[in-house]
Amino acid sequence: MREATTKDHASLAGAFIKDEKRVDWHDGALWYIREKRDIAAKQIPEWEHLREAASMIKSNVISNLHEYLLQFESNLKKNGVTVHWADSAEEHNQIVYSILKAKEINQMVKSKSMLTEECHLNEYLEERGIEVINSDLGEYIQQIDNEPPSHIVLPCIHKRKEEIGELFHEHLGTEKGLSDPTLLTRVARKHLRNIFLTRRAALTGVNFAVAETGEYVVCTNEGNADMGAHLSEVQIASMGLEKVIPQKKHLGVFLRLLARSATGQPITIYSSHYKKPRKGQEMHLILVDAGRTRQLGRKDFRDSLKCIKCGSCMNTCPVYRKSGGLSYHNTISGPIGAILAPNLDMKRHEDLPFASTLCGSCSNVCPVKINIHDQLYKWRQVIVKEGYATKTKTLGMKTMAWTFSSPEKFKKTGRAGRWFLKYFPFLINNKLNPWYKQRDMPEGPSESFGEWFVKNENKKS
Repeated sequence: MREATTKDHASLAGAFIKDEKRVDWHDGALWYIREKRDIAAKQIPEWEHLREAASMIKSNVISNLHEYLLQFESNLKKNGVTVHWADSAEEHNQIVYSILKAKEINQMVKSKSMLTEECHLNEYLEERGIEVINSDLGEYIQQIDNEPPSHIVLPCIHKRKEEIGELFHEHLGTEKGLSDPTLLTRVARKHLRNIFLTRRAALTGVNFAVAETGEYVVCTNEGNADMGAHLSEVQIASMGLEKVIPQKKHLGVFLRLLARSATGQPITIYSSHYKKPRKGQEMHLILVDAGRTRQLGRKDFRDSLKCIKCGSCMNTCPVYRKSGGLSYHNTISGPIGAILAPNLDMKRHEDLPFASTLCGSCSNVCPVKINIHDQLYKWRQVIVKEGYATKTKTLGMKTMAWTFSSPEKFKKTGRAGRWFLKYFPFLINNKLNPWYKQRDMPEGPSESFGEWFVKNENKKS
């Protein structure tokens, strides 16, 4: 994976926004998808009832997760599926490796799975001599460019078609300068078809797992999960603990919400159900914790486990649209990623909850009604209290707290600030002030609002 020279959101976002044209079409493309989501939602009179139902079903799941997971495991085993439990990303990767090693397999095809990206499975296997090919087109493009996905549904949304053409010329031998999306897709399809036909093992993610029946559902628009699973002799599914739902009838609620929220489609092209291995095939499912039960134990943040990974919060977020997904330096980017990441490593991801305007648009579009913006605000409090905020941010907050602690301090500080803006503006308008980097600072007012109000309160219009 390509390593960034800096790891904080502000620096990475600063590098992204230097290309104004890229920022403009990235912003426009994602907002277009947000608008498609709105149109699709308005076509269903019961849309808000569906959101409420999905939220309540997920609340039931996270309140009774132990029972549903045991029921799911029991039914999986009855269906002939081998079940594994992984406490960490490392353990998940070891399990996948052991399955492949036992069958002497050194090549695997993988459909899109954000969990395996989170576990850095590709790198782990490649270090041990096993080649992994991502078969989702966007994921494949990111893989050959040695970059992680920048969006959970649209992995290479930040790339221009010309850039993709150059990657295909370098790695697949296409004609230099070819950038037609249809032709590039055909080239990728031809290349990946041979991958599907020659790989003995395939791994998929899991969108929904039904405790009642012991089956799991994978939603794609390309059919790549089906190709891998049906042609392989070893089928592996990697699943986060939170993906389980109680009954098969509940799928109707989530499938109606997922695609409409993600891309504005009525439903994904393929909603594939996997229940039993075919004759002669091994089928494995790995249930992965990797910090999920820790998040479950956080009262203010446990609802984040309701997430169905639709990406709608990213499509609407003004910060994500302008800064790009890779600026979040975490597998899951955007607003939802900013409330999941600190749970995994608070020190490394202390900046992400602050990469938000707290406008609430993410919460408004979330299909399972996660209070994302409220959780972002609460994470800020936790991070500061735990001492993980940067020294400059901590100092700034202490200064603000002191300033607002009394009316007299507020008046004196305001008066001093106006004086410096008027006579020594360079002390504020310099590179040490992060606000000044992207803004034209206003001239200092001649008087405060309080002074103006006292002077004008008795005047009659």
